[in-house]
Amino acid sequence: MQPKILMYATAVCPYCVRAEGLLRRKGVTEIEKVRIDLDPVRRDEMMERTGRRTVPQIYIGDYHVGGCDELFALDHEGRLDPLLQGEPG
Repeated sequence: MQPKILMYATAVCPYCVRAEGLLRRKGVTEIEKVRIDLDPVRRDEMMERTGRRTVPQIYIGDYHVGGCDELFALDHEGRLDPLLQGEPG
């Protein structure tokens, strides 16, 4: 079973679009997108959870991937597919 994917994002973020594109190519059909540009409370939540201010911030299950660059790095290292299959990071 595929773990839950959570992505903190904004409407006009090219890195968010790029990260979502990679996840879709990997077969991810459901991504819970939290639009922090529309909800300041969720922006504060993201900053508290991640210690970061930039988007996207991506979680696969309980594992904090980080941003777009970290997502692509995981894929390059061959570690993204196992995470998407529910294996521990």
